[in-house]
Amino acid sequence: MKEVILIKNGELALKGLNRRTFEDILIKNMKHRLSSLGKFTFTVAQSTIVAEPESEDIDLYEACERISRVFGIAAFSRAAAVEKNFQTILKTAGEYLADELNGASTFKVEAKRSDKKFPLQSPEICRETGGYLLGRFPHLSVDVHNPDVTVNVEIRDEYAFIHGSQIKGAGGMPVGSSGKACLLISGGIDSPVAGYMMAKRGLELVAVHFASPPYTSERAEQKVHSLLGQVAKYSGRIGLWVVPFTDIQEKIKDNCPEDIFTVIMRRMMMRVAQIIAARENAGALITGESVGQVASQTLHAMICTEAVCDMPVFRPLIGMDKDEVIAISRKIDTFDISVLPYEDCCTVFTPKHPKTRPSVGYVEDAEKAFDFEPMVLEAAEKARFINIYAK
Repeated sequence: MKEVILIKNGELALKGLNRRTFEDILIKNMKHRLSSLGKFTFTVAQSTIVAEPESEDIDLYEACERISRVFGIAAFSRAAAVEKNFQTILKTAGEYLADELNGASTFKVEAKRSDKKFPLQSPEICRETGGYLLGRFPHLSVDVHNPDVTVNVEIRDEYAFIHGSQIKGAGGMPVGSSGKACLLISGGIDSPVAGYMMAKRGLELVAVHFASPPYTSERAEQKVHSLLGQVAKYSGRIGLWVVPFTDIQEKIKDNCPEDIFTVIMRRMMMRVAQIIAARENAGALITGESVGQVASQTLHAMICTEAVCDMPVFRPLIGMDKDEVIAISRKIDTFDISVLPYEDCCTVFTPKHPKTRPSVGYVEDAEKAFDFEPMVLEAAEKARFINIYAK
């Protein structure tokens, strides 16, 4: 008996003639995520990917843990792969799932027969396997509606697979299948969640963080590294650009009206981020904005901010309240990092009475007080690049 991991690829099954392209990206992502554990062979058949370890000493518990965070997977399970002999199948079901069945009160059997040459049809496989397991585990009873354990028997071309209940996967689309986008990340709760949500839709992430020493510390930047390390558990490697932003912020403070300081600052960030996005061949920007959350995220303020953009701006949190965002941040283990008390550049020189309904014309007139274009180009040029890997 050998053990494999059966992977159900959810949304990808709905793709047409280019489905295999998406599956190839998913397999590439899984290979990369599992590479440090050892080599796996991947085969695709009937909306299922079989990951077979090439060595018996590979840690399948850790492999399943990593696979659970790979976008593009609807569900997965560890399974025993055996020859298509029905007595072998029965014996393996009793042995392989003994721990689960001993700890359960109820069960049911589900069968799939892709190999139509197999002598028993699916209802017969269910009936005979159920009878065998009731004889071997007399404390069990059958519950076809809400069982403690579902015993799955899949008869495929090469093997019969026996496994318990499937584990829910991360869902979404394989990272890289939808292109690349540039995430503007602070040290707060929202932007890491925004990055996670767009990676789930298949976008490869590159991140931009704005540092303002001495107003912000090295610990604030390390906080961002840690946040991206958690997001990278789902998205894979993230390239981070750290932009020196102090000169621009001080110039805004000295020359522009205080009530629109934050709006102008965000416009400068968008300008710098677009330069870096072009450098990275990224096709969009991602922010953690939510309508009305703070003064710089009112509809009028966001119109002013986006007016400088020549590419799409994705705001996946736009209609979410804070509790919903926090729930996701806890799920992906970024919340406790986000609330660490290290200042980020967005809190530097915060106006006491920000303007909530600025107009584009008013903001553009204020920007004429200084020549910002050379400063934007210089900030983008001086940005430091760091590779962030999963923590």
